[in-house]
Amino acid sequence: MAIAAPKMITLDSSDARRDAAFWSTVLGWEVAHVQDEYAMLTGPFGVALGLGLVEDHEPPTWPNERGTKQFHLDLAVDDLDSAAADCVAAGATLPDEQPGETWRVLLDPSGHPFCLTQAANWG
Repeated sequence: MAIAAPKMITLDSSDARRDAAFWSTVLGWEVAHVQDEYAMLTGPFGVALGLGLVEDHEPPTWPNERGTKQFHLDLAVDDLDSAAADCVAAGATLPDEQPGETWRVLLDPSGHPFCLTQAANWG
């Protein structure tokens, strides 16, 4: 039996409104609340994504040899190149440093790394 169930993942943000629009575009989730200090998107299975403004936000680096990245999202897509291009069009950055051919690491507008991977690889 599980001790807890995930209900929301919250990311620090340098601009909550901008990041809410970005993640809504990428995930297709509805923006349930948005203001300068905080935004929340609602997704499937009752899971939400929160974006909280942090003054003087310092994004993690990529690549990150020191381990200060702490966590990232892995997102399944049908076509890596197309999905990466769509994310860049929505405001992401595609760094030169990539871990291989089956993943694409991108940075959201606040600098958080996230990965795209082939949906077929997840079974």
